[in-house]
Amino acid sequence: MRRARAEDLVSIVRMLADDPLGKKREDFREPLPPSYLSAFKAIDDDPNQCLAVCCEGSSVVGVLQITFLPYLTYRGGWRALIEGVRISSEIRSRGIGRFMMDWAIAQARARGCHVVQLTTDKARPDAFRFYVSLGFEASHEGMKLHLTRA
Repeated sequence: MRRARAEDLVSIVRMLADDPLGKKREDFREPLPPSYLSAFKAIDDDPNQCLAVCCEGSSVVGVLQITFLPYLTYRGGWRALIEGVRISSEIRSRGIGRFMMDWAIAQARARGCHVVQLTTDKARPDAFRFYVSLGFEASHEGMKLHLTRA
């Protein structure tokens, strides 16, 4: 595991687009649309963001993003939000997801977070079972409001 670099973006966006949900919301083509590089720069410049990749040799085979959030609740505690977890479709079910999540949880502990939270789409029951197997609990009901672009 290491911090993502700009040269990893093609591999990252390819993984994000490589499922039925991702195909609808991502725009994977080469060259990538400039919005991906802009987002990468914003993430990379923010000390409370960690976009990380998992590598096998020189190949990027997994990605996740951790956002560290300060809260007034829990006496001003910090939380880690993990999103955008993807594993290359060619190598799923080999333990890489568990390895990546263990790494992300260790990062949250090192930053003094009191909780790690994530969301998973209800259309991904295998992902839900995976997170439960790691000890995550569906303790809250998540909601989203998608805003239309101007």
